[in-house]
Amino acid sequence: MKKKLISTFLTIFLAFSMSTAVLAQDSRSSPPPPPSDPSSPSSGSNDPVGAPIGSGVGILLALGVAYGGKKFYDYKKRNVENS
Repeated sequence: MKKKLISTFLTIFLAFSMSTAVLAQDSRSSPPPPPSDPSSPSSGSNDPVGAPIGSGVGILLALGVAYGGKKFYDYKKRNVENS
């Protein structure tokens, strides 16, 4: 039972971690435009810069799966002891 539980959680973890590769940018897309000349007066852009969140989401998912697995393991263990 323990091996089956571990393999299930490992499979789920790998499925989530591999799904982030699908969201990667396509290498065939057009390259970004060249940077503007800093000496020109209209070069000051106020566009916000986004922060990458990909690795943080994966870590949170892995921690959630581990926490759920621990809760499930404790629940099953408690039921076996009470029977």
